[in-house]
Amino acid sequence: MEALKECTANLVVYLHPSKAKKVEAAVYRELSSLLFKFNEALDGVVLSYEPKFSSNLAKILPGIHPYFGVRFEAKLLLFNPKPEVLLEGEVVKVGQQSIHIIVLSFSSAVIAEEDIREDFKYKIKHGKEVFVSRSNKKHRIKVGTMLRFSVKNFDEEILHICGSLIPANTGNVQWLETKAEESQAYSITEKSTGNKRAAELLEPDNLVPFREKLKSENHIKTSKRSKSRDS
Repeated sequence: MEALKECTANLVVYLHPSKAKKVEAAVYRELSSLLFKFNEALDGVVLSYEPKFSSNLAKILPGIHPYFGVRFEAKLLLFNPKPEVLLEGEVVKVGQQSIHIIVLSFSSAVIAEEDIREDFKYKIKHGKEVFVSRSNKKHRIKVGTMLRFSVKNFDEEILHICGSLIPANTGNVQWLETKAEESQAYSITEKSTGNKRAAELLEPDNLVPFREKLKSENHIKTSKRSKSRDS
C-alpha cells in the first residue's frame, strides 16, 4: 500500500529515576503511547515500532526533577495517505449517497455520491444495497467488498479519509485484479501467436512460395514501369 512507509528514527525518551532498573520496559510504554496517533515530527501515524538499545547512552537532565534521557534508534511503520494515493479497505456500509470503508482496521473512510463515477449505479438487490457497474455487471460494490479508492484528503486529528472512485483504476479489488490478469494473459497469447506465425514463415516449405510471391510482385512492378516508359 502506497500510504505505508518504513523509516528509522533517532529518538529520546525522558524517564523518572524510579524507572532506572526497568528502562526498556519504560521505553516500550512510552512508545506505545504514540500508536495510532498522527505525529507531526514523523509525518505519519505510527502503526508499529522496533527499538534498538545501545549502552551508555542515558544522561541525567538538569532541573527540579532529575529525569534522565534515553537515546535509541527505532524502526517505525508509518501511515500517511497523501492526496491521489491509492488505498484499499473493506466496505462496511453502502448507501445511495455514500460508501463507508475501514482501512487497516483503524481508519475510517467515506466516498460521497459526487465522488462515485457515473459508471456505477445504485441498486437494491435481494434487500441489500449495492453499486453495479453499467459497463460490466460483474463489477459490484457491496458490504464486505475489498475496495480500492483514491485519497482526496486525510484528517490527521481524527484519522478520517475522504476518498474517490472517479479514477478508472479504482473499484472492487477482486474484479480489478481479475481484469488485469485476463489482460496480461491476452497480451501473452497475442505475442506467442505472433512469434509462431513468424517461425512458420521461416520454415523451408514456406520460404519457397514466399520467394515466388516476391518474384511475382517484383515482376508486376517491373512490367508497370516498362509500360509507363513506352507510353
